[in-house]
Amino acid sequence: MKTLKLKSKTNPNGGDLNISRFIVSQKALFPFLTITFGLAWAILGLYIFMPEQMTNLFGQLSGQHPLFFLAVYAPAIGAFTVIISVGGVKGIKQFLSRILLWRCSLSWYAFLIVGIPLVFIGGSYLRGNLFTDPFPFTTISSMLIALLLAAIKGPIEEFGWRGLVLPLFQRKLAPFWAAITLGVIWGVWHLPAFLLSGTQQSNWSFAPFFAGCIALSVIVTPLFNASKGSILLSAFFHFMVMNPLFPDAEPYDTYILLLVAIFIVWNNRKTMFTTEGAIKRVIPLDNNVAEQE
Repeated sequence: MKTLKLKSKTNPNGGDLNISRFIVSQKALFPFLTITFGLAWAILGLYIFMPEQMTNLFGQLSGQHPLFFLAVYAPAIGAFTVIISVGGVKGIKQFLSRILLWRCSLSWYAFLIVGIPLVFIGGSYLRGNLFTDPFPFTTISSMLIALLLAAIKGPIEEFGWRGLVLPLFQRKLAPFWAAITLGVIWGVWHLPAFLLSGTQQSNWSFAPFFAGCIALSVIVTPLFNASKGSILLSAFFHFMVMNPLFPDAEPYDTYILLLVAIFIVWNNRKTMFTTEGAIKRVIPLDNNVAEQE
């Protein structure tokens, strides 16, 4: 990646704006992963190895427990810790501006809104429960609560995974390999949840889930790059693949997602195997500052 030729630029509001402080070094991966794994694995690990003591102190762990939310939010906490240490409040503001990025091709929106539901409908059909399993919600209020919880849980991870890690990986790796590497880390990070009763993952098999994380990471990467690094669309993708309204299709949804990932890689082969055009900046620069590259 080309380096900045200018260390500062005159700020129209007065003074110099130090551009270098908006560059997140690849060394930031270490504190990010330390916080992300340390916080989540510590919480779940204590419940695994000290279940009685933790339950007596904090209550039975479930998907709605505050400590479970804290574990899920670990990637976001890690990302914001790194961003504020590098760019301060200004850096956080610029980082959050990526939530406002929404422009992308209509084909990606069609995939998000129509394609992903078809993956789960097709997987459920193959599993044989599409027409037999009852709708999981009996009231509108319970459905809305479930949708809200889904929206404020897993998608928040994207501040870390696609917000921070993917751009850093894409500085050295082509998007395909960056996606594979991140998918492996993403999958391994979930492992303790499979060892703990009371979590949704405890009812699943880890191997299909792990393969699914890699497939999802590969699928979302060209979407991320095509949208200029949108955290919004990455989070929406995350929400859609865990939408509680969709039928239970495990593990056939994973098989279909692997096929979808292969198709998307082939369809985006010109951009998936070169770093040219890949999003590499974590903190965008505002319009008053010269961009790098």
